[in-house]
Amino acid sequence: MKRTILFVLSLLVASLTAFGQLSMPNVFSDDMVLQQGKPVALWGEARPGAKVTARFADQRVSAVADAEGKWSLHLAEMTASTEPRTLVVSSGREKLTYNNVLVGEVWLASGQSNMEYSMGNHNHYPRPARGDRDILMKAYYEADAPLVRVLYVNRKIMYADTLPTKGWKRVTTENIKPMSAAGYFFAKELADSLKVPIGLVSTSYGGSPVEAWTPVEAYRESERFAAEVDEKGNYRGVPIGNRYRKFLAPLVPYTMRGFLWYQGEQNLTVGQTSTYAEQQMLLVDAWRKLWGDEQMPFYFAQLAPYAYSQQRTIIEPRTWNELPEFWEQQKAALAQPHTGMITTLDLVDDVKEIHPPYKWIVGHRFAELALSKTYGYEGIVTEGPVFKSVTIEGKRAIVEFDNVGSGLKTLTGTPYVTFFRLAGESGRFYGAVGKIVGKNKVEVTSQWLGAPIVYVCFGWDEASGHNLLGGNGLPAQPFNTLWMKQHQEVPTE
Repeated sequence: MKRTILFVLSLLVASLTAFGQLSMPNVFSDDMVLQQGKPVALWGEARPGAKVTARFADQRVSAVADAEGKWSLHLAEMTASTEPRTLVVSSGREKLTYNNVLVGEVWLASGQSNMEYSMGNHNHYPRPARGDRDILMKAYYEADAPLVRVLYVNRKIMYADTLPTKGWKRVTTENIKPMSAAGYFFAKELADSLKVPIGLVSTSYGGSPVEAWTPVEAYRESERFAAEVDEKGNYRGVPIGNRYRKFLAPLVPYTMRGFLWYQGEQNLTVGQTSTYAEQQMLLVDAWRKLWGDEQMPFYFAQLAPYAYSQQRTIIEPRTWNELPEFWEQQKAALAQPHTGMITTLDLVDDVKEIHPPYKWIVGHRFAELALSKTYGYEGIVTEGPVFKSVTIEGKRAIVEFDNVGSGLKTLTGTPYVTFFRLAGESGRFYGAVGKIVGKNKVEVTSQWLGAPIVYVCFGWDEASGHNLLGGNGLPAQPFNTLWMKQHQEVPTE
């Protein structure tokens, strides 16, 4: 009897070994969106040497598992389709079936808490002071985006053996509850504009620095940073890649169009106001290399005004001008091809709140950036006024701006502009008054500066709440001519 039981068990084990090995990562599931216009990567495991065949629409593609049982193949490029179809992957008697599969555009949203800020967390943050105060709550409870599919990477499941996700989901109030609010509004607007299915992957982690999302190999191979990486894979004491390994690497190489990024607060908190541009570009290069596409769009959010210098919980106290210096780092990162930045300078009600509530506007600006730069839509302006030049005329400075659209204006409709300062040769700035003169110029004067005008700054403050806008309603970018003189060129990689 004992031998019989052992024989049956051995047959069961043999059966499981022979026929239970075909698998794919859990980034593949029912309701997923496959990327249009690119070869679509499929991969997984099977018995070593086994033939694996994928069938989708009119395609039938095969591959053979290697000695370790790993296999990969690509579906040929496809056009977008709202037709629910079935992907079947088989090997011998084994078969994996994925239903309701669409073809469209796939984007990944990542970063720290402002990207993690979820659709279901509207009650945990201050409501907006402007516009419809309940707009996020309404969008949550009235979830309606039939062309959007979402995949949430659950950062609370830290020790899962695989990517911590329940797979792709259709849009319902329950399914979008943990999703990035900025990402969701981006996906919804993109679907409305492109009229194709949109897949959104949401993978973020509050308080995470840029190093956490970068493969440690990227730092070790970097001429700029390698010398500062210790044996444990830390950069200046900060672990490299600990979020990447769990919450991003298992997604590679799921075929996508591009990336959205909202991060930087943590790096500013620890004082990285001179290296962040290089660190972000290192991350972008690493991600593009992983996905095998050096032209994948990478769009990121400029940090919003916040009183970092007033936070007593920060180990190393910050100063009021470090956030403006960080803005310069973010602007310097735009030197990298196929990148773009949206502004959030005007989306703050309280500079002591690090999580501005206007996430639907963040999503809208990301969508407009993608529509303009990735999808070629014309007539979309994605940038506010930027400093062009300054002319000193006695006791007044005439500041000229580029990218003003139909003309400079203020939030209140008056010609007077806030947050200008003037300085003499000493570099000490004094309060000043700005006044719009003409389409693209502001006249700046100060009754407190006794010396001749040498330097001008505008909005150069962590608490900047200036009121200058372009004709498209986007805020003007801060600048500081003294800082510009001292930093002729921000180092880039």
